[in-house]
Amino acid sequence: MPQAVRPLLGRALSLLGVLVVVQLLVVVSLGATGYSDRMLQAVISEELRALRPALAQTVRDPDQLEQALAARRQELAASYGLDRPWYRRLPALAARVFTLDLGNAHTLRSFTGSSRIRDIVLERLPNTALLVTTAVVITAAAGIPLGARLALRAGSRLDRVASFLAATSYAVPAWWLAILLILAFAFGLGLLPSGGMYSAPPPPPGLGRFLDLARHAVLPVVTLVAASLGPYVYVVRTMTLSVAQEEHVEVARAKGIPEALIARRHILRVAGPPIVTGLVLGLAGSLGGSILVETVFNWQGMGRLYYDAIVATPDERVIVALTFMYTLLYVAARMVLEVLYVLLDPRVRYG
Repeated sequence: MPQAVRPLLGRALSLLGVLVVVQLLVVVSLGATGYSDRMLQAVISEELRALRPALAQTVRDPDQLEQALAARRQELAASYGLDRPWYRRLPALAARVFTLDLGNAHTLRSFTGSSRIRDIVLERLPNTALLVTTAVVITAAAGIPLGARLALRAGSRLDRVASFLAATSYAVPAWWLAILLILAFAFGLGLLPSGGMYSAPPPPPGLGRFLDLARHAVLPVVTLVAASLGPYVYVVRTMTLSVAQEEHVEVARAKGIPEALIARRHILRVAGPPIVTGLVLGLAGSLGGSILVETVFNWQGMGRLYYDAIVATPDERVIVALTFMYTLLYVAARMVLEVLYVLLDPRVRYG
């Protein structure tokens, strides 16, 4: 076995341990707090409320009607597992999630009407990936050169202004900024739609639908970029400034190497691993952090699905499955970083 593979396998196993621990914490949080039982009781009550008018047409006696509804409640409670304690019901659900046997949702449905959790999640994942990946690419394309430029001009007026804007960007809640953008550009100027992914009715498949999707994505993408660009620029600036003060950079300047070559080979190359770490983990984190942004803009992605599974139409199975997916994305991002460290910085060696 190659020397670098064994340590990477060890790190992969430790990250899988993180996956297990997170799922166990979700199970305990849903069960021990009683949220799971209350969620299922609400689902049962909603089903009985919908059943009552139809049943009342055939059962005229009020007492018999209540008895029939009570019997139906017991049947639903048994089918949902409420006749068993949570510590016997939820661990089995988590175990099925680990084998990707996600089962069926209680209340939520896919756009095509399927109740399979796998169908529901997989149809939302591309929407979130499109939104978040676009925002991260724009943030990286603007943040890396701007942060490096600020590091080479540390202490200047531009550096002080950028640091102030970065702190402001970090402090402003993304959902609050999203509301301001909707008020300004959707209701005030009427230039962009206030939410959704397509117009009603949507354009036919083709270039028209793509342009309509791009138009609806402008405000969510701007919100995510505005909320993340400032902190990312400041991180790149700090990392680059720290490397620029090291001895090997001074030696390169003493040799007369052009400043542009020093910035590219001797500063950014060494600062690459922490910069890429922030970028990759930011991408993985944004998939979960876009919950409020997707909810405000009614963007039908995983973030909006998480909100619906918790608040709108509570569904414990979807919550467990989504938590597993988010953690799985984080684990995958960490494994990508472990490999990139070796490629970006020759000084990194696992042993």
